[in-house]
Amino acid sequence: MTGSSPAPFTADDYRARMRRAARAAEDAGLAGLLVAPGPDLVWLTGYAPTAVTERLTLLVLAAGQDPVLVVPALEAPDAAHATGAPALTLRDWTDGKDPYAVTADLLDGAGRFGVSDNAWALHLLALQQARPGTSYVSLTEGLPMLRAVKDAAELARLAAAGAAADATYEEIRKVPFGGRRESDVAGELADLLRRFGHSQVDFTIVASGPNGANPHHEAGDRVIEQGDMVVLDFGGLLHGYGSDTSRTVHVGEPDAEQRRVHDIVREAQEAGFRAVRPGAACQDVDRAARAVITEAGYGEYFIHRTGHGIGVTTHEPPYMIEGEERPLVPGMCFSVEPGVYLPGRFGVRIEDIVTVTEDGGRRLNNTAREMVIVD
Repeated sequence: MTGSSPAPFTADDYRARMRRAARAAEDAGLAGLLVAPGPDLVWLTGYAPTAVTERLTLLVLAAGQDPVLVVPALEAPDAAHATGAPALTLRDWTDGKDPYAVTADLLDGAGRFGVSDNAWALHLLALQQARPGTSYVSLTEGLPMLRAVKDAAELARLAAAGAAADATYEEIRKVPFGGRRESDVAGELADLLRRFGHSQVDFTIVASGPNGANPHHEAGDRVIEQGDMVVLDFGGLLHGYGSDTSRTVHVGEPDAEQRRVHDIVREAQEAGFRAVRPGAACQDVDRAARAVITEAGYGEYFIHRTGHGIGVTTHEPPYMIEGEERPLVPGMCFSVEPGVYLPGRFGVRIEDIVTVTEDGGRRLNNTAREMVIVD
């Protein structure tokens, strides 16, 4: 475990988030927000049902009215113990009753509502039937920046998650790679993330040799060989906030092109980081990193966006991609992770989580980005 646990969020923290969300919805021309179990509900209330079933659980937020959590009666005691429960009203319903009628009474009958992305179609269609005049838009479309700007307490959690991922990398680079299966190294990565405090491991990519040309390769039974590039990409949740970092190591001495491609990706990652500053467009980060790789002649092999936001999930808005003109704001956190992927040969990716500061950017991952030789 790295560092001490942060102070827990309070009911007042959740109350402030719900008020902010309701105001943001109003500013976006929405009648309110409908939030199903998932990351948005946890962020807004601190409540995560132990099981998500066909029974309706839904937070209703609208400017000018108190937040209401519609919840099955058998789960109401757990909801009442959530940290944010004092900041909202619980409205429970029993089996045999119509939860959509209960919820419909809370909705403007002609309103357009933002709905959390993971809401079930079953529930949304039933609500629309109960309130035919309503319409809906996903939060990613209607209010994409809801969770994007982190406060100091959130930044501290993201920094702790980044430090734990860094500690994991420092340990994994000491273990043998050659002659072992990718899945064996991936298992060690997961164990190390947990040892350094992660409560949840979301991914441990170990992509050796030609597998490195697949950015989302699942670690498998391939035996890592002398001369392989190995892309390591791993992360999860610590104190409820995400980590995500990538480094590319080499088993034994690299050849000239392997070293050249690694240097190009490192330079591209540095260029992307240096483009981070308040007021810059998200696409500027992508353009800066991509320009380095394109100028070096490998542009067609950089096949994904340069970055994604991170917070209570490891992938969320904003996205560092061409066409995203949204300006960067202090407190935003996202990855900067250019890569080059040469089919049938190898791949290289280098990734840090970066937060926007008042005058630039700050890395939350600080391990070496230079070529690392492993056994």
